[in-house]
Amino acid sequence: MSAVSAGRNILISVLFIFLGGPALTLVLVPYWITRFRIAPLEPQWQVVLASGLILFGLAPLFESALRFVRVGLGTLVPAAPPERLVITGLYRYLRNPMYAGVLVSIAGEAILFRSEDIFIYLAAAWLVSHLFVCLYEEPTLARRYGQHYAFYKRHVPRWLPRFRPWHGVPE
Repeated sequence: MSAVSAGRNILISVLFIFLGGPALTLVLVPYWITRFRIAPLEPQWQVVLASGLILFGLAPLFESALRFVRVGLGTLVPAAPPERLVITGLYRYLRNPMYAGVLVSIAGEAILFRSEDIFIYLAAAWLVSHLFVCLYEEPTLARRYGQHYAFYKRHVPRWLPRFRPWHGVPE
């Protein structure tokens, strides 16, 4: 991949994060629900926990964006997907680290804003993500990558991470 193509793919992925699905999911909807009014949190450990969950959840999103460009030779955007199946990095532990990370961040927001509505939104976001993964993403990956994806899918869980990284190589 040329430096120009890599730069273009990084730009597309970053724009998608800040203007597309992740921004909508992590910023616009929580703002609509809470207006970002933070209730006083006592004890202080709740602020630390909430902030930690938000930051911890964002890490897989940015790590995946770089991995999709460098390893997959594509972007996060479904219209410009990776050319290669990405099964390294966090994908050795979990098939959907980006979605899982976003859900962890939403959980942090629910704690930070002390919002039952955000917890309800978290459940809805998981359900929508699960349906999208099962009905669109996995069938699309199966068609695109065939036996390589089937082998990977058999060994790496969808939502709950493995304790040890998967090092399998397709048969």
